[in-house]
Amino acid sequence: MSGCSATNASKHCYTNGLASLPVARCGVFFNVKELEIKKVVFETAFPPGEIDFSDVGLSQATALEASGSAELLANTLGEIRIRGRLNVRMRADCDRCLEPAEFPVDSDFDLFYRPASQVRGEEEEVEIDAGETEIAFYEGDGIELKDVLREFVVLAMPMQRTCRPDCHGICPVCGQNRNLAQCGCELKPADDRWAALKKLQVKGL
Repeated sequence: MSGCSATNASKHCYTNGLASLPVARCGVFFNVKELEIKKVVFETAFPPGEIDFSDVGLSQATALEASGSAELLANTLGEIRIRGRLNVRMRADCDRCLEPAEFPVDSDFDLFYRPASQVRGEEEEVEIDAGETEIAFYEGDGIELKDVLREFVVLAMPMQRTCRPDCHGICPVCGQNRNLAQCGCELKPADDRWAALKKLQVKGL
């Protein structure tokens, strides 16, 4: 362990995995100027609430633990490669029953970031090759690890968030959670008095 610091009741510890590599400082901001000198390794944990997921309906159930490295790729105009591994349990409302559910994210990541200035121009047209579709962009002098991890976690979440595969959802009549009890409600058949008119509309008459 090469160093620890505490801010706002949260604790970050960084480990220098290789003696020749600098240790990421508190806040974990990867500065391009520093990366021009050497690769940076990091090992840290962000407690729940430190990374804001509220705008996408998510929150952390556990600390987000991450380790890896950041480096500036040779022969590029500031392209940063960040790779490593993260582990966290996220919390979100189930899409079927609307009850809170947890979703584990335990995965390796290998991400590439280019300066946004490379694709900015009033009249400049930029073509992106098929192999570049997974490249993101950063503003200013570098990139925050928090932003990298947040984006990866959001994309790693399942499209349909369900508390369990056989979730029965809520009753559309009374709103009862059908995982807890069977309400006995019966769905009323749809009013088919306009069925003939709908058929005519489909046929274009």
